[in-house]
Amino acid sequence: MFEPESIDPSGTGAFAHFAPAGTADPARTLERDRTVVVPLRPGIAPAPPLPTVAEPELLPVLPALAPLLPGGGLRPGTAVSVTGDTGLLLALGAGAFTEQTGDTAWAAAVGLPELGLSAAAGYGYDLRRLLLADHPGPHWPDVVAALAGAVGLILLRPTGPVAPTLAARLTAVLRRTRCALLVAGPWPGATQRLSIRTGRWFGLGDGHGQLTGRQVEAVAEGRGTATRPRTAHLWLPDATGAARAFAPAEPALTRPALEAV
Repeated sequence: MFEPESIDPSGTGAFAHFAPAGTADPARTLERDRTVVVPLRPGIAPAPPLPTVAEPELLPVLPALAPLLPGGGLRPGTAVSVTGDTGLLLALGAGAFTEQTGDTAWAAAVGLPELGLSAAAGYGYDLRRLLLADHPGPHWPDVVAALAGAVGLILLRPTGPVAPTLAARLTAVLRRTRCALLVAGPWPGATQRLSIRTGRWFGLGDGHGQLTGRQVEAVAEGRGTATRPRTAHLWLPDATGAARAFAPAEPALTRPALEAV
């Protein structure tokens, strides 16, 4: 376990390397802020600007949930808040196990002992690459910090309200390790906040029967370019246990009519 003080709040690592003083090379690169100092002499053109750092590749999500997120995926190193619905949280993380990520992607679930493994498999999780820490207790920040360096996605339910300072320290860890965090509940500084606006189960008759699926309207709100709310209509799950989009006019699942024999 890491001690809370071991979480690096800078997000740059504990050992940032600086060019030694007095070097013969006139161009000295400061690794921490990428600043280049170039002494100019008359008749010498300035050095070309540093290349633009590319945006990190998005972690894919299931096609049905892509309209809820800017760019259609999860941004590594950020946290997303999912309130009021564990099924939505689970479905949002299922994209980590698609063909795009191959068979090397790993995920972890922390503080979610009620997580249904059958439901996870139905959404597409490879259970062989899903780590479980059901009861981390008050040490959940240490568990998250440790796992962030080993997996690309963490599903988390904190044991209580999260202080902004703790959220900032853990977000710095996520940025450094490029791990995405899906939080069941509020999270200070979350880039997106997802929830279920409406939902309806199908399959039950007059107090009996078998559930065959659930239709929901999911909504996402965020910061910056994601300030405009986004909505999506989903089967969560459908009759096969998968998550997929549906048109509002699509017929609902019903039980077959009884026939006299």
